[in-house]
Amino acid sequence: MSTAWREMDLYNPTQEHAMIRETVAAFTKEEVEPQAHEFDRKEQFNAPLFRKLGELGLLGITVPEQYGGAGQDALTAVIVHEELSASDPGFCLAYLAHSMLLVNNFAVNASDELKAKYLPKLCSGEWIGGMAMSEPAVGTDVMGMETTAKREGDFYIINGRKMWITNGCIDENGTAADCLLVYAKTGVKNGRTQVSTFLVEKGMPGYHVGQKIRDKTGMRGSNTAEIVFDNCKVPASNLIGHEGDSMLHMMRNLELERLTLAAMSLGIARRSIEIMNRYAGEREAFGKPLREFGQIQKYIAESYAEYKACKAYVYETARRLDLNKEGNRVDSDGVKLVATTMGKKVADNAIQVLGGYGYVGEYVVERLWRDAKLLEIGGGTLEAHQKNITRDLAKNPQLILK
Repeated sequence: MSTAWREMDLYNPTQEHAMIRETVAAFTKEEVEPQAHEFDRKEQFNAPLFRKLGELGLLGITVPEQYGGAGQDALTAVIVHEELSASDPGFCLAYLAHSMLLVNNFAVNASDELKAKYLPKLCSGEWIGGMAMSEPAVGTDVMGMETTAKREGDFYIINGRKMWITNGCIDENGTAADCLLVYAKTGVKNGRTQVSTFLVEKGMPGYHVGQKIRDKTGMRGSNTAEIVFDNCKVPASNLIGHEGDSMLHMMRNLELERLTLAAMSLGIARRSIEIMNRYAGEREAFGKPLREFGQIQKYIAESYAEYKACKAYVYETARRLDLNKEGNRVDSDGVKLVATTMGKKVADNAIQVLGGYGYVGEYVVERLWRDAKLLEIGGGTLEAHQKNITRDLAKNPQLILK
């Protein structure tokens, strides 16, 4: 696995970006890689290692420094996700759920008082959390959620179940996340369903883990859980913004979420190409290295070209993304649409090049291939991206020229 950064360019536009890449790449090689296979096989989240990301200043990578964050941009977030996922996409997914779905969302949308109260713990790694939106019967159809929050005096009472929540529990005992950003219906206004956002802490009455979800195809290095809210009592002060603001919160954060999911696919593809390229030079058939056969050349060459094309698109989209407002949904959908399918295809190509060796865990690509599939589903399905892009281009054809 390569840990070196090249000259300053589109992917390392400043010395600071390059230094961050070098730091994360070194941490990944020294700390993440040695544990990746073990924790995948045990289906466990490595919480102690995760907290070390806080020591590096990565858990609040996009958060202003006054709240304990690093104050970095979207491009830096892409760098971190690419480097971590080149070794352990499951561990990286836990990072994304904490730092992007919870921490960045919260930093952009919460009040100064709430940010001062919660962000330092989340940025340091003292607390680990995530975001709870999906439900047993609701995924892409956000407005179809059934979880409700009703105001009663100085509190909201939340009832419902959330499903597929990354970091929903943080150990094998089913210990709940320290906090979750929770979406719930708060009523109807002017004929429209109002969805609101709450910060729910571990220990608040009625908040508990239903079950840890096991036997996943991939991303086994991150914990996924069902969360139950049974008359959960949350202070009204933990409402983020105002009632009905959730759609704004979601749209602001979805662009960064999808961008970093696409960056994870870059890491998967890059590592897969490194492995198959090395193997094709070491392994011989009929007296020649595998890389001299046209079929193998096709797998390697097309994988490289498609990876580089997606990487340029991902980094260009990151460069243009303003973390404080929405405005480039067509490309955040676009990069996730093409990069996630590319990542899975390249991992598949690597298995084909390695043959039987690619089908076992020792050579890594088997795990990368399993992990890659989730990226076509989480954060919006491929079908949702196709719908969004088509609608956006119909409304504004000029987007094609930008």
